[in-house]
Amino acid sequence: MNAEVPEASDQTAAPADESSDTTSGRGPAPHEAVAVDGFSAADTSDIATMNYEQARAELVETVTRLETGGAGLEESLALWERGEALADRCESWLDGARLKLEEVRAKTAQSMQATETARGGESAPSD
Repeated sequence: MNAEVPEASDQTAAPADESSDTTSGRGPAPHEAVAVDGFSAADTSDIATMNYEQARAELVETVTRLETGGAGLEESLALWERGEALADRCESWLDGARLKLEEVRAKTAQSMQATETARGGESAPSD
């Protein structure tokens, strides 16, 4: 996989803090993976900085690795967790793009309505 290798200081597990406590009802932040007893959680801290194309490319790569098999249980769980975070990042980008399109469409409709009103309600001549 073409993921960047974290610096040595990032490879040590930090003690769990109360912000990632799933019993509080909030659950962990999207970039915080919850470790299952006996398994380490996937590092997803870099995903929040990815653009859509980066996240999608890595997601495709991750899904391919999961589908081909061969990974042990712990690695498969880490790939799954990372894949979920990548999918969330892609969805976030797509939601943002959808909102921008809706804003542009609304502005265009308002502009067309204002132009039509300025013309006295006449529509543009057609062929």
